[in-house]
Amino acid sequence: MAKDNAFVNQIADIETDFPRWYTDVVVKTELVDYGPVKGTMVIRPYGYAIWENIQRELDARFKATGHKNAYFPLLIPYSFMTREAEHVEGFAPEVAVVTVGGGETLAEPLVIRPTSETVIGEMYSKWLQSYRDLPILINQWANVVRWEKTTRPFLRTSEFLWQEGHTAHATEEEAMEETMKMLGVYKEFAETCLAIPVFTGRKTEKEKFAGAVATFGMEAMMHDGKSLQAGTSHYLGQNFAKAFDIKFLDKDGTHKYAYTTSWGVSTRLIGALIMAHGDARGLVLPPVVAPVQAVIVPIAAKKEGVVEAAAALKAELCAAGIRAEADFSDNSPGWKFNEWEMKGVPVRIEIGPRDIEAGKIVLVRRDTHEKSEAPLQAAPAAVQALLGSVQANLLERARKRKEERVVTAEDMNGLLQGVEGGNFVKAGWCGCRECEDKIKEQTAASARVLVEGEHAGKCVCCGKEAKHVVLFARAY
Repeated sequence: MAKDNAFVNQIADIETDFPRWYTDVVVKTELVDYGPVKGTMVIRPYGYAIWENIQRELDARFKATGHKNAYFPLLIPYSFMTREAEHVEGFAPEVAVVTVGGGETLAEPLVIRPTSETVIGEMYSKWLQSYRDLPILINQWANVVRWEKTTRPFLRTSEFLWQEGHTAHATEEEAMEETMKMLGVYKEFAETCLAIPVFTGRKTEKEKFAGAVATFGMEAMMHDGKSLQAGTSHYLGQNFAKAFDIKFLDKDGTHKYAYTTSWGVSTRLIGALIMAHGDARGLVLPPVVAPVQAVIVPIAAKKEGVVEAAAALKAELCAAGIRAEADFSDNSPGWKFNEWEMKGVPVRIEIGPRDIEAGKIVLVRRDTHEKSEAPLQAAPAAVQALLGSVQANLLERARKRKEERVVTAEDMNGLLQGVEGGNFVKAGWCGCRECEDKIKEQTAASARVLVEGEHAGKCVCCGKEAKHVVLFARAY
């Protein structure tokens, strides 16, 4: 829909300046503020509430699949990072190192964790003795530091919050099953809770996690047609087991190295929510993770009984399990409408003297701006039903965009035109790193995931027989 300047004058136009729109929205809706150290962010209560809802939903899924939470140190001996050659090479440019502690130079520098495979590998080597100790299924909710040069709130910051699962298994088959299972958990969560349909698949060697045998990614399409890597699941094979001596005594009486995995998502998911569902008026939040699912705006609040009715309605909604707020500020109703719309609250409820007299409420949904009425006495059921409708519509809307904005290309010109048009592009690839690099150089698009089960044809770059069909896109 066109931007209504009568309502929105604080954020850039989403169609003509999407990057500025994003920055305006995250700041003006009080999701974040910029930290005093370059590249850091302060997650404000409204933004952190989204993260808490994401945590709650994911944590329940992790525990349902047998994983338990633990916590590992923030500081890691620098020598740990050097044990797995590919891992240290991949993370070296992003590592922050502590050399002084307590006013004295440290005997060994310490790394502030960019990820925890190394320190967790060290602990697993101590805990694992027998095949009876397997599998080890642990998840950690933590912060990590990666010294990024170019930053943007939620999408790429020097410090961010995430979860990282780390598991150890007796066989390759079990570890691969875990890797794919957790990718499936992420996909189900993204669609069910975030209302974001995603592409999943194996990453190329260039794009895989440093130290992994194979990385499987979850890619989400944003409003502007760019991709956001929303989560990854890594099969680490025995790479870290051998580096950290993670061995066990098997049933046959021999010592064997374990097979390990790691998988994670981060506060980047909040950026995905913003860019997948937002519109000209600001945020549009899926009800499952919205901090406030319904906001009550009293109309003619100074009239007798209005404030009391709004307060009673809020209490009733909260008792029914709905995250509800009532805006009793002295701002005008129009100002409140604009403010809560910008914050993306799924349902607005209006109640005034005439509504009370008629025994009804007015409901306005954030996704379509459609108005409806419901009996006051049936408010909780009406709001619950509307929240479900909003959640389903956001998923359907995002799914439609995902389906409509995937095109195919037979040559480099077609690939370039596809990504410049705001699309994901399916194309054949010979598997050569040189071609992958050339595609990135000439189109600014990278290989997001490999597409299984489709005829590869010819490589879009060199014209040779293709080994894979790849989903290419420009990415955040």
